[in-house]
Amino acid sequence: MRHEVRITGLGGQGAITAGHILGRAAAIYGDKEAVVTEGYSPYITGGWSRADVIISDEPIDYPLITKLDVLATMYDEGFVQNLRHVKSRGVIITVKELVKHSSKDHKVLPIPAIEVAEQLGRRIVANIVILGAITAVLGTPPLESVEKALADRFPKAVELNRKAVQQGYSIASELLASTDVLEER
Repeated sequence: MRHEVRITGLGGQGAITAGHILGRAAAIYGDKEAVVTEGYSPYITGGWSRADVIISDEPIDYPLITKLDVLATMYDEGFVQNLRHVKSRGVIITVKELVKHSSKDHKVLPIPAIEVAEQLGRRIVANIVILGAITAVLGTPPLESVEKALADRFPKAVELNRKAVQQGYSIASELLASTDVLEER
């Protein structure tokens, strides 16, 4: 099965970092094929950035997104700009504190990523909380694979990142269980 994910944010929010970790977790620790492409605005600071991640059981013959299964956005405009790329019954993960838009055609999971990150003592891990939510929605790669990829990338912050990704995973799992889950993911 092919899963298409876009993680989008503003410069410095860690969207591209989260995408690379997800791709690494899938390809190296999850026995999947993965492709990560990135894009960013021409602004030096404050511009948008995104990571598109494709995860598949089979070789990936087309490395660009066609229709997103999951959109994770860390800023309000990212919701509006990318909504048209999400499958009609896709899932949108938002940073609850920063994204106010919603959609009646998509399952929207508002994750309190900044609140969780601040409770952990480091606001910088909000992207890792979102990464945990993405993992819960996709069901692949396994959470343990994401934790290993995080440990590879940030060996000095293993415990902090483990807590952040697990909390994002738990929150998203609870939100998915509390309402009707959309099919065709």
